[in-house]
Amino acid sequence: MPAHPMPGESVNPLSSTSDVDDNRTWTPRLVLGLISIVLLLEVLAISYLMISTALPFVVAHYQTTQGAWLLTAFLLTGAVTAPVIGRLSDLYGKRRLLLCCVALAALGFLLSAVAPSYGVMVAGRALAGFLVPCLFLGYSLIRDVFPPRAVALSVSIATTGMGLVAVPAPFLTGWLIDDFGFRAVFWFLCACVIAIGFLILVTVDESPLRVNTSVDFIGAVLLGAGLAGILIAVSFGPTWGWGSSKTLAFLIGGAALLAAWLVSARVVRDPVVDLSVLGRRSVYLTTVSAGVAYGISGLFAILVPMMVMVPGMMGLGYGWGLTAEQYAVFQLPMVVAIVAGGLLVGVLAGRGVAPRVLMLAGLVLMTIGLVVVALAHSEKSTIILAAVILGLGQGMSYAAVPNLVIAAVSPQLQASTASIVAVSQSAFPAVLSVVAFTVLNNSHVAMVAQGVAFYDTDGFTVIFLIGAAVAFVGALVTLAMPRRSVVPEASSTEETLETA
Repeated sequence: MPAHPMPGESVNPLSSTSDVDDNRTWTPRLVLGLISIVLLLEVLAISYLMISTALPFVVAHYQTTQGAWLLTAFLLTGAVTAPVIGRLSDLYGKRRLLLCCVALAALGFLLSAVAPSYGVMVAGRALAGFLVPCLFLGYSLIRDVFPPRAVALSVSIATTGMGLVAVPAPFLTGWLIDDFGFRAVFWFLCACVIAIGFLILVTVDESPLRVNTSVDFIGAVLLGAGLAGILIAVSFGPTWGWGSSKTLAFLIGGAALLAAWLVSARVVRDPVVDLSVLGRRSVYLTTVSAGVAYGISGLFAILVPMMVMVPGMMGLGYGWGLTAEQYAVFQLPMVVAIVAGGLLVGVLAGRGVAPRVLMLAGLVLMTIGLVVVALAHSEKSTIILAAVILGLGQGMSYAAVPNLVIAAVSPQLQASTASIVAVSQSAFPAVLSVVAFTVLNNSHVAMVAQGVAFYDTDGFTVIFLIGAAVAFVGALVTLAMPRRSVVPEASSTEETLETA
């Protein structure tokens, strides 16, 4: 569930700024370079899906109630490092930073594959979060080093590939987990990342572009540590006690760090999140709606495997004891719906439908899907129906985000706006997943068997309804977006004129 491309510079990601000879034709090395970048984006696209499916098995193995951190650690790292990596790539080269991120991600997958404890597993997932910046670095490299006339086609191939891989991915995941155990997923991802990194090293040129910019390391640390502190307090509050010294220390400490980040963001030259850009109505509304869409998708991806893989004999009002391979068949309709939603946006956007309308439709569909599964999750048919509805909305929402960014600000501000939105796209699912597990662990544990908590059906009802409420708020936020933005071309410092 990664974010959309976030270039490091203020340029159109589909327009080439390289010095490559425009007369250069496709060569075997160039084709292999494109394949290597596409494969890396494929691994990023399927990693979230694979780990979500493996989550029930990981939780059972380590006998933990903190399954949310398997995904939250990955997303938090991606949220706070993406802007920093973008700036570093401007200074030192995009391929160099891409390979550094690949190496760190491979180390993270390796650490998770051999993790003797859940803490080590989460640490590995945090390192694997360096895979998130590879998305915009890959697109930026295509733009910078490919022949100008090949850029649009190459980006199109990369984007299309990321949609098509979703169909076989559930079956591959099911086979790995059922035949070799959940660790096989991490070994597979580790091997893929290492092989692709080597292929990129020998087939992709370094970008010649350099931008003299500053890097807000302090802001990244304050933002990441602040969010992590608050989420730890919320996550472990039911266990430690809401009034315990540890809970209060993490809660107050996290809030203080976030307050310090807000102060630093106003004085640092190039902050992780540009508050002056975020303060624009079109930008903060786009940021919230995009974060909600990604957050709801992540929440659903976590909860559904937990429900359908629970044995029905436990009498919890849900669950059919599906294996990972059986879940792949169960998940396929939703995956197809996601791809269809993205294609639908492509068609409608090409016919002039406003991106805010497409985002609104997507969030409304996600709200409906969550209400359906909240009220009726005792039958497979209703869960599949809800998954298809939500999947269609997810595909539409995801595809609408880059169009919203383009419509929100002038070309000069699109890179910084995309950076802000990318942080939101990772932060929202990280927060919602922790909130979901906190609610379930606080008052909806039906039984504990061999150290594993199983939740009552009312708990899932509550979480899905909370998700539906968040999605509905996201739809209201989209309604509040300007119907039309008149964006000045002359200067990025001019104000965007918005008419409601």
